[in-house]
Amino acid sequence: MNEITNNSDLLLFTVAGPDGPGITAKLMSVIHDSGDILRDMGQAVTHGLLSLSFLVEIKNKTNGEVNVVKELLYHGSQMNLNITFQEINDSRDMPGPIVDQEKFILNCVAPEDITARFISDVASALSKSGINIQRIDNIRPSTFEALEITTTVPDQLDYKGIKEELLKISTEHRIDIAFLKDNVFRRSKRLIVFDMDSTLIQTEVIDEMADVMGAGEQVRAVTEAAMNGEMDFDESLRQRVSKLKGLKVGQMQEILESLPFTPGVEEFVKTVKSLGYKVALISGGFSFFAEALKEKLDLDYAFANDLVIKDGVLTGEVEGTIINAQQKALLVKVISQQEKISLEQVVAIGDGANDLPMLSTAGLGIAFHAKDIVRREAQNHMSHGPMTSILYFLGIPRETSKEMTNEKDQS
Repeated sequence: MNEITNNSDLLLFTVAGPDGPGITAKLMSVIHDSGDILRDMGQAVTHGLLSLSFLVEIKNKTNGEVNVVKELLYHGSQMNLNITFQEINDSRDMPGPIVDQEKFILNCVAPEDITARFISDVASALSKSGINIQRIDNIRPSTFEALEITTTVPDQLDYKGIKEELLKISTEHRIDIAFLKDNVFRRSKRLIVFDMDSTLIQTEVIDEMADVMGAGEQVRAVTEAAMNGEMDFDESLRQRVSKLKGLKVGQMQEILESLPFTPGVEEFVKTVKSLGYKVALISGGFSFFAEALKEKLDLDYAFANDLVIKDGVLTGEVEGTIINAQQKALLVKVISQQEKISLEQVVAIGDGANDLPMLSTAGLGIAFHAKDIVRREAQNHMSHGPMTSILYFLGIPRETSKEMTNEKDQS
């Protein structure tokens, strides 16, 4: 048993044992009744086992004896808890930082289980950058697929360096990682903006159209160059659209009906819509398809390029302002202003180089199963799981998403 060896005014208690309702209530009641003052505390539960610590400033003693110690040890034994304590002679004796530091949340989401080696690699990378882990929470207790790691960062953190290191770890372990600032906006997102091709859907529509016209190989080469940032988007679009001259609207309808959604998209959209989010589609593709997807998914906005159609056939031309990288970023701002939403409350999701300005404009930009250049440049990336994995980045547990989806389906 711990013993008090001097007249310290601060005692740090640690509590361990089986978790259950009423434990914290009882122990805090003991402290209140003692007249002593609670100065700090932290609590976590791992696989049904409680880990609780609290700092108490001692105000009342009887003949030099600290009354609260006896009471806490007694009630702890009644609840099958192990309670220990240590004297803190000065607040500087406390381990870890005692001043406010900027906090970041590291979200880790695995298609399967998270491994000990992955956690070791992440913890080592954080340590080398001077980042301290404060707590680790399993945010899907029924499995071990998603962790939320709360950290404090040093004033002069090399953000680019730690991001590059975490990207390497993510790629090696095939586990997605997001390093998010823990501020008031982290869980208060209100607008989701999607790219369409290879993000909302699993294909590039223009490539599918070109296949029908026998120009698939040529168009795919130009598409790849544009998405990797190797070619001006406006020029690449005009080149590719010229190969579509003669394509019939009926053929476009057949392509539309066969477009495959990216895994998890429908559940993701239903979930965020049920929680009151606005959802927009901003695409460098074509409005014929974007408007149909808007209706099918019940989106709030859809912007894309307009193809010139005469007598039910494409002329091989685009009309109006081309939705390129700069226009995508501008439209994010326009929608957020229309909805009176701060840009910090916007989530943008895309995969190509022309999505980068849009991703950087949003409070949270996510490169989804993206090209290497986009993964390196974007704020965060999701490269291994389905679209629903992004819900963890937003602080929405999968169990909640399923409940919301079921409620909407039944209504």
